[in-house]
Parts: sequence; structure tokens; C-alpha cells
Amino acid sequence: MSKGSDLGTRFGVAMLLIAGAGFALYWGGTVFWLVLVVAALLMMSEWCELAGAELKQIRTSQYALSVPLAAMCPFALAPAGLELGLIGAAFFFLGAVTRNFRLALGILYIGLPVLALIVLRDQPQGLLVTFWAMGLVWAADSAAYFAGRAIGGPKLAPAISPKKTWSGFIGGLLGATVGAFGLAWLFGLPIQLAYVTPLLAILSVLGDLYESNLKRQAGVKDSGKVLPGHGGLLDRLDGLVFVAPPAALLVLALT
Repeated sequence: MSKGSDLGTRFGVAMLLIAGAGFALYWGGTVFWLVLVVAALLMMSEWCELAGAELKQIRTSQYALSVPLAAMCPFALAPAGLELGLIGAAFFFLGAVTRNFRLALGILYIGLPVLALIVLRDQPQGLLVTFWAMGLVWAADSAAYFAGRAIGGPKLAPAISPKKTWSGFIGGLLGATVGAFGLAWLFGLPIQLAYVTPLLAILSVLGDLYESNLKRQAGVKDSGKVLPGHGGLLDRLDGLVFVAPPAALLVLALT
């Protein structure tokens, strides 16, 4: 009964997350920005806790991140270059105030992907290319899970994430690639983006392993408890953190 209850909780929360993310992505503009701001501040709190920060340092970190996040508001009309500069300034400010490089690194780890997603959504094909960037991570995760469970085999990185297998890794790459070519065929996603999807799927796996290593160093199973049955937002978005910035650069290079 406990396992069934946990599975039901995980499924329900997952459906709510997908629905919320889909609504925000479709609506774009201020709604999309607000959802990203809330997620970013919660992720910053989780990052600080993994770094062993005290409550005062957590609040200072969130305040520092709030400055570039505010500049990203659609009503601010700030150019992406200014927003990028504010992320850098917040990074140096937090590092100088706390004298903790690892804590300050969270500004870049969270701020850059948020900016990348906003830049993607503002493109002429913004809905499509943002869905591609987010969707390839979800497709890779889902395909990796099912391939790993069905095939099993050698472990990918047993010292960091014991459950990941090479079969899951390959299955994740195939799932993300098939999904990207499906978007190109059905909705006109630039074919160049479909071709580079396997590389971004690899980055998604690296993002997952990086966050798993952070948790291992901190001695915790989950980055947080904000999502029942799923842990924290860092647990759910670790792949997207690594994928969003290069995805935005690739889209900008094609426009």
C-alpha cells in the first residue's frame, strides 16, 4: 500500500508539473517569467542548503539572484546583454559578501538557464524551440528510465548514481533524438536543431550526474522536499540547467 501510495503521489505531482509548465510555456510573457522566477528562487534555496549555508546566507543569495531576475521581466524591456551582466554582477557580489565561491556559483547555475529559457521563448518560433529544449530533456529522462529498467546492464557511473546504466543512457539519446526529428517533421523545427539534439541529451545526462554528485557530497538523497515524491526542483530540472544555455546559443546562431 505504501509503494502504491508513493507511486500515486509521484504520478499526481508529475501531472501537475507538466500541466503547469505547459500552461506557462504556452502563455509566455509575464506568466512564463513569473513561473521561472518562483522556480529559480526555490532552486537557489536548495542550492544553498546543499552548500551548507545558514539562513542568512540563503536569503542573501536569493536577494542577489532577484536583481537579474527582475531585469528579465517583460515589462523591464532590458536587453539580454544587460541581464547577462547583472547575473555576472550578482555572482561577484555574492562571492564577495559570503566569501563562498560554491555559494556564488549558484547564481550562474540557476540564473543562466533562466535567461536562456526567456531568450528562447522570445524567438519567432519561441514556443516550438523552447518546447524542444525542455522536451528533449524530458524525453531523454523517460526513455532512459524505461530502457534501463527493460535492458539493464553495466552501470554508467556507479560511484555517483548507481541506478543509471549504459542501456538507459543510449535509450535516452535515442528517445530525445526521435522526439526532435518528430518536431521537425510535424511542426517545422529547424532540422539543424534535431541533428544536434543527441549532443544536448548528453549534456542533460551530465547535468543529472553533476547534481547527483552535489547531493552525494552533501550526504542527502534529495535536494529538497518541495515536490512530494520527487524531492526538490534541482532534482527535476538538473538536466535542463545544462541544456538551456547551449540550446539558446544554437537557436540564436540560426536566426
